[in-house]
Order: sequence, then structure tokens, then C-alpha cells
Amino acid sequence: MHALGRHLLVELHGCQPELLKRVDLVRDILVGAARACGATIVDVAFHEFNPFGVSGVVVIAESHLSIHTWPEYRYAAVDVFTCGDVIKPDAAVAYLASRFRCKNPSVVEMRRGIVPGLTGKVTHKITAEEKTGQGASHDAPELSLVH
Repeated sequence: MHALGRHLLVELHGCQPELLKRVDLVRDILVGAARACGATIVDVAFHEFNPFGVSGVVVIAESHLSIHTWPEYRYAAVDVFTCGDVIKPDAAVAYLASRFRCKNPSVVEMRRGIVPGLTGKVTHKITAEEKTGQGASHDAPELSLVH
């Protein structure tokens, strides 16, 4: 099944709490994970909560990496969402687990951007033919929202 992107939902339990408390360390580790997987960093935004905990995002040209930490539970929730075939999100997960000292990360992968009616490989960039209506089929069934 072809998709526009891979979204890894990462559970990091048993992390070193001191690493999860400081915004500067969490930022450096998430930026390092983006670099480790070969991503192109576009922007970085992080916030440190009082008394502790950090939330942040590294926006990459290929999508994003985000984190929310709970040092009191030695836990961090991380999203690694990448598009295209060049980026290696598994390398980001390995980097994060190592740096936060998590021995057994749990990872759930979701394929994002599975376009109904399209067959073959789905590209994450629109070609000139698709812009003019000559490329991908526009006869795909409409999506409906579920409430």
C-alpha cells in the first residue's frame, strides 16, 4: 500500500528524568533526531512547563517531529512524521531512544495520505501533469467526514 508519508507514534518509557525536564536538552535531542534521519530542518519551537515537562516541535521540509515529556513518569510521547522515500524515521527513533536512555521504545506506524482511487506509487510533490489535470486520476471517490 502506497502512502504520502509514514507517521511513527513513539512511546518512550523508563527515560532518564533529568533529560526530560530541561528544554535545552530536549530541543537538542529532537533536533539531533531530525538530523539523524536525514531531514531538512525548517523551524524549531519548544516550551518548558512549570514545575516540569517540555513540549516541542521540529518542523522539517518532509513534515515534523514532536515531543511531550512527563519527567515525573520517566515518559515521553514522540511523533515522527515523514514524507517521501529519502528520510529514515527509524533512525530518528533509535537516536531518541539512545539519547533519552529508553531501553524498549514502543513504535506504532501509520501510513498517512493513502489516496482513494490512486494506484501505484503516490508522490508527495505534484507533477506538471497533475497540475493541469493530465496526471493522477481525478475520478477518485470523494471522502466523507465521520462525526
